[in-house]
Amino acid sequence: MGERAESYRITDLSTSDRPRERLAAVGPEALSNAELVAILLRSGIVGLNAVELARRLLAEAGGLTGLHRMSYEELRRKRGIGQAKAAQLKAAIEVGRRLAASTPEDRPLVQSPDQAATLIMYEMGALEREELRVLLLDTRNRLIRIVEVYRGSLNTSLIRIGEIFRDAIHANAAAVIVAHNHPSGDPAPSPEDVAVTKAMVEAGKLLDIEVLDHLVIGHNRFISMKAKGLGFD
Repeated sequence: MGERAESYRITDLSTSDRPRERLAAVGPEALSNAELVAILLRSGIVGLNAVELARRLLAEAGGLTGLHRMSYEELRRKRGIGQAKAAQLKAAIEVGRRLAASTPEDRPLVQSPDQAATLIMYEMGALEREELRVLLLDTRNRLIRIVEVYRGSLNTSLIRIGEIFRDAIHANAAAVIVAHNHPSGDPAPSPEDVAVTKAMVEAGKLLDIEVLDHLVIGHNRFISMKAKGLGFD
């Protein structure tokens, strides 16, 4: 069901409750998720103001991560959203993704798990399927590029370790950081994760390409397997 001709706008709220005014007064970081989404929606529908509509949308989507995962068509079909609001939401999400991927330099320096996670966590944390990506680094730990290697459950019986290093060899990378996501949102490493990590580290030694870390990405958090001593000597 699309947007209705009659709607409840943010301006229908009392001044102290209006998200735009609150953002101007106290900053965006002080606003709730519903208030931020309401600013993007701009108006509500009969019986629901913009904040209430945003709160309902977030509840149905399962929070911001669920909203991130929803397609334009899924959003458009939500009651009270329609084409314009769906486009506004997807545009804002894409701006956030591009901002998370952008860096002051074309080839960012990656010196810690946090820096590596910053490059990939926004996008990978919202994936519905498990994916494995490899950050290719030069001799100074500057990012060459990020490559997607594998989709599906991480299992030593299915994944070919050589595929992880294929692009690294072609790019003459000196080191790699491997990352995969857990769609459940829980980044706790599984026994399979540890086994794959051990195999990758050993293969890297043979190829003279150091595996600096293996990151497991969850929803807004990650685990460094090297920091935990899992799969690394």
